[in-house]
Amino acid sequence: MAGLAQPVLRREVRSGLARAVLDETIPVQIGLRGAWDLRAALSFLHYPTPDVAMATLEDHSHPAWQRIKAEELLAQQLSQMQARMERAAQRAPMLDMAAAPVGGKGSLHDALLAVLPFGLTGAQARVGEEIARDLGRALPMHRLLQGDVGSGKTVVAALAAARCIDAGFQCALMAPTEILAAQHFGKLVGWLDPLLAERGLRVAWLTGSQKKKERDAMGAAVESGEAALVIGTHAVISEKVCFHNLALAIIDEQHRFGVAQRLALRGKARDELEPHLLMMSATPIPRTLAMSYYADLDVSTLDELPPGRTPIVTRLVAEHRRDEVIARIQSQIEQGRQVYWVCPLIEESEAVDLRNATATRDELADLLGPQVHVGLLHSRMPTAEKQAVMAAFTANEMHVLVSTTVIEVGVDVPNASLMVIEHAERFGLSQLHQLRGRVGRGAAASACVLLYAPGDSGRVGEAARARLRAMAETGDGFEIARRDLEIRGPGEFLGARQSGAPLLRFADLTTDTLLLDWARELAPRMLEQHPELARRHIDRWLGTKAEYLKA
Repeated sequence: MAGLAQPVLRREVRSGLARAVLDETIPVQIGLRGAWDLRAALSFLHYPTPDVAMATLEDHSHPAWQRIKAEELLAQQLSQMQARMERAAQRAPMLDMAAAPVGGKGSLHDALLAVLPFGLTGAQARVGEEIARDLGRALPMHRLLQGDVGSGKTVVAALAAARCIDAGFQCALMAPTEILAAQHFGKLVGWLDPLLAERGLRVAWLTGSQKKKERDAMGAAVESGEAALVIGTHAVISEKVCFHNLALAIIDEQHRFGVAQRLALRGKARDELEPHLLMMSATPIPRTLAMSYYADLDVSTLDELPPGRTPIVTRLVAEHRRDEVIARIQSQIEQGRQVYWVCPLIEESEAVDLRNATATRDELADLLGPQVHVGLLHSRMPTAEKQAVMAAFTANEMHVLVSTTVIEVGVDVPNASLMVIEHAERFGLSQLHQLRGRVGRGAAASACVLLYAPGDSGRVGEAARARLRAMAETGDGFEIARRDLEIRGPGEFLGARQSGAPLLRFADLTTDTLLLDWARELAPRMLEQHPELARRHIDRWLGTKAEYLKA
């Protein structure tokens, strides 16, 4: 539009409105009685009358804007609910617990419950039953398991996998990073491998860094069915990996995977059956987001932390008080505790003046002395080296771990009681909360220090201040998620889940909850009573991008 004079632009807009097909797709008898019609709303927003209050146009509260936002939200709800209806026509394996368990050794699910070194929380038991009901049906489960950091999602996933194996099928668990996948593998092998061995089965590990011989051996075990549980990274969806009878796909940190990757894992099932799909997220989904972009999913929530978890004290500390933080680290080490120090960069960058992980490791090693073992972890390290570093830290052979955000999720070291996040003002709110959740996993009092660098004016930016303030004021992941939605919008939560999907252009999930409720109520009635109008409405607002909302 650069170079177009205002009169020309206004003339073209008026011409476009005159030519546009703007017939009503919302049935008056079940829809917006008394509301502005679509053509009138669009015309008014382009050519408002002189008496209109400008504030109502700027804050999108004018009835004409309300009509546009209602149209957009309805299109989204129709698309999501249509996806539910299409999935209801598919078939999945019925994972019936009444069937005789494999190997004649009794229920793997019950055996796993018996060997767990802790009891389930009420929330874990409730969510486990929700998942069990889904698995017992011939309709493919499409469920999101959400829970705050440390709420015990892995245990729920393990019990779901055991139900699947009890029914004679395979389960796959895919994680976005090798470190997270390895954490799952180590935990699930410890719980399940002895029980599976009694039944002639095993847990398989698949990752892109494996040697060919090991990868081929694991692939053979997966194809034969000997590997009842398969854990790995994107290697799980490699074309060369053939499952014997995959019935349950579990995807951790689901927002990090794109549509094609999730579809590839679902496509590993055989006999024209869809596998059940369980997606997990340690970033709680705000209610309005769950009602809109995640409306195609059933949502289970772990809203209870296991007993023994200690509250994490969060402190904001300016960069010039760095010496105080070093002293706090020394105190923790003297008490036999371990410390994380997270940096946003690996090495020095000319483009951004931030402290880097490599230099920080060297600095801390000098300041803390030779008796303190300071390690380094980042994504560019070879896999074997990363595994060795994590093993040393987990075994308490390393006092301080300087890392990038590669330890954001999945890392579980109960002896670590202090988390220092450098340049905290540069991190997103959900990322800060995830990093904070690496401590407070044992009985010791734990703390998170947000080390921030004020800008030239002596202050951080407004959005950064809001993030840091939220971290200091609450440890509740659901409240963190609500504030993050206000600050950043839905893209932060969606991640790669719907890469290419249309974000809302006009409606605001933090303020338009009444319109969202209206759209949720109207959409199923419209699909049932006026399917042709529903199809035209989706096409008008979403076009081909509606497909992204279904995966």
